[in-house]
Amino acid sequence: MHIRTKAQQACYEKLKQWLQEIYHNDVYMPDDELPIFALHSGSAIAVVEVQDYGDDEALISIWSYVVTGANIQPDLLDYLLRQNNKIRFGGFSLDPEDDILFHAELIGSTCDKKEIETSVNTVLQTADEYDDIIVKTWGGERAIDRMLELGAN
Repeated sequence: MHIRTKAQQACYEKLKQWLQEIYHNDVYMPDDELPIFALHSGSAIAVVEVQDYGDDEALISIWSYVVTGANIQPDLLDYLLRQNNKIRFGGFSLDPEDDILFHAELIGSTCDKKEIETSVNTVLQTADEYDDIIVKTWGGERAIDRMLELGAN
C-alpha cells in the first residue's frame, strides 16, 4: 500500500514526527514509500498504518498479531468477545487465516499526539498481556515467537 492522497501523506508525516518523539529509536519504518511503522514491547509488535480514507481523510490503523495457530473454538471466541466488552479502547478480531489480532483505529485529521501514544501503548500492552493467556489455554504461538521462527528459517 502506497500513499495515494494528500490527507494520507500529511497524516503520515505527522505520525512519523510524533512516533519518533514518543518512542525515539524504537520506531521501525520498513520502507520510506510505505505509510507503515512498527514498534516492539515485550512479546508484542504493533503496526501503525496510515490508510487513505477518501480524498480529504486518512485512517490510522494500529494493530498487533496476538496469537497465530490457536485452536479456534466457541469458548475462545466467547472469551475474546467478553474481553472486548471489558477493554476500553480497541478490540480483538480474527484475520482470514484465523490469526488473533488486537486493533484500534483513529481518524487521521482529528487525532493528537496523546491519542497516538495511548492507542499504540494500549495495543502493545494488550497483545503482550493476552498472548500468553491465549496460548496457554487454546494453543498456538505468540506472534513474536512465530516471527522469530520465520526469521531463523
